[in-house]
Amino acid sequence: MTVRQWSDFLDGKLEGGGDILITHPAKIEEAGDNSISFIAHPKYHQFAYSSHAAAIIVHQEAEFEHPVKAALIRVEEPYMAFARVLEKFNRPFDALTGVHALATVESNVSLGKDVFIGAYSVISSGAVIGDGVKIFPQVYIGEDVVIGEGTVLYPGCRVYRDCRIGSNCTLHSGVVIGSDGFGFAPQPDGAYMKIPQLGNVILEDNVEVGANSTIDRATLGSTILRKGVKLDNLVHVAHNVEIGEHTVIAAQSGISGSTRIGRHCQVGGQVGFVGHITIADGSRINAQSGVSKSIIENNKAVTGSPAFDYTASLRSQAVYRNLPELLRRVDELEQKLKEWEIINQALPVTK
Repeated sequence: MTVRQWSDFLDGKLEGGGDILITHPAKIEEAGDNSISFIAHPKYHQFAYSSHAAAIIVHQEAEFEHPVKAALIRVEEPYMAFARVLEKFNRPFDALTGVHALATVESNVSLGKDVFIGAYSVISSGAVIGDGVKIFPQVYIGEDVVIGEGTVLYPGCRVYRDCRIGSNCTLHSGVVIGSDGFGFAPQPDGAYMKIPQLGNVILEDNVEVGANSTIDRATLGSTILRKGVKLDNLVHVAHNVEIGEHTVIAAQSGISGSTRIGRHCQVGGQVGFVGHITIADGSRINAQSGVSKSIIENNKAVTGSPAFDYTASLRSQAVYRNLPELLRRVDELEQKLKEWEIINQALPVTK
């Protein structure tokens, strides 16, 4: 597409020549001829003056102190506009169709149109695979699994029996969906009896699960990730957890069983949740926090272990940093009090 066509595609306002053909996106400091880039913050305007990009996406009110050689496409949200550009270029799987000769597709499997199944993948009996699903090599799909249209499963994914994957989901390498929940009952002799895990996992549409993350099946019922949920790499979701729409969770976080996380929450890396608690909509949880009780108030930010109000935590940290100085002042006051006591004892008593 030409610069002008990209501007129209992004509903932008074009400044400069629009006839150059764009062949690829690029970072602003590395952009060359026929590339398109973006600047989302004024502190990066300096790169625009030396960039060789054919077009740069900028904020609709961006002001430049010096002339810019590239054509400017002015939009309301440059970062989101560039994301649309990347999505447009990201069409590597459209041509992948067919079942590899080394794949195993068992009986009673329903395959949609334009499905791709890579080498050494196994599709078990009763599975339903939607249109345009891309299953890369060495993926295992268990019995009666349902996968919605447009979903991509990268090499080495495992989806256990009876689980449900929505449309346009992305499961990265090493993801395990539907492994047993961690359920064991202590016995009088100190041993543990395994509790059968009879439920399943449900991923709604547009869910993305990062590499080597695990989502356990429910003991009864379902472990559920609502539409738009995004998990980073190495995230563990335990049995009967429910995660609300468009919540994002960063790497190495762990969610204990039966916890309910609301919609539009933001969870930093290495956060731990105890089980059977509720996290309100819009909660923001700082990295390495330990969430030991429910968060009731919507849109609240917490930090620390145990996690508590973010603003109060900052005040506490300020006090903690000043403890040596506070201790010195207390020592000085104690010394002065002792001196006053000595003086008072030496003064004559008057009636």
